[in-house]
Amino acid sequence: IPLSSGMILLTWQKIAPTALLYQISPSLNMEILILLAILSTMLGGWGGLNQTQMRKVLAYSSIAHMGWTVIIALINPNLTILSLMIYITTTLTLFMTLNLSSTTKIKSISNLWNKSTPMTMIVFLTMLSLGGLPPLTGFMPKWLILQELIINNNPTMAIIMALSALLNLFFYMRIIYVSSLTMFPTSNNLKHHWFFSQTKTTNMIPTLTTISSMLLPLTPILIIMT
Repeated sequence: IPLSSGMILLTWQKIAPTALLYQISPSLNMEILILLAILSTMLGGWGGLNQTQMRKVLAYSSIAHMGWTVIIALINPNLTILSLMIYITTTLTLFMTLNLSSTTKIKSISNLWNKSTPMTMIVFLTMLSLGGLPPLTGFMPKWLILQELIINNNPTMAIIMALSALLNLFFYMRIIYVSSLTMFPTSNNLKHHWFFSQTKTTNMIPTLTTISSMLLPLTPILIIMT
């Protein structure tokens, strides 16, 4: 499917189920939520390890992130909304950047260095934020969710969720390694030609990149709000 359709499937269509989950959160069963969260994070982590298509990687990452969103719905529903908002912002940034550069495969990211180095850095930074690497924004919801689990006497579940997050971070790090550190030196002759033929808008990408990577210092404010 086109990248724009994938972006809608992984962002917009999550809003309605999450809103319903938020509304019925007082009547949810914690054991069922734990089971769904473990299955989602493990399936999303293991499924994305051997993928070469960026759309499949982001699809499995979406499954894993829904596990984080679901597990905290009963304990702190506000964190469910916060987690979804940060995920949507980060995913929008990555999809818009990939759509702008017409990149659909991991191998294509290697060629992106010659077209636009800043855009390649945005892709890498956003993927690390999706993986939950501190001190990026994506680390904030995972940190707060783990803290709530420990406070509510679920340290075992917190450890399992933290270990499952390493799977996501691993396949994002693998993409960055394959795309940058294993690439042979190539010429940069097509750089100007690529920019002159570019007609897609980039207005939202800088703002979304800033939001998806630099909001961790605002965590104390968000703790008060939630």
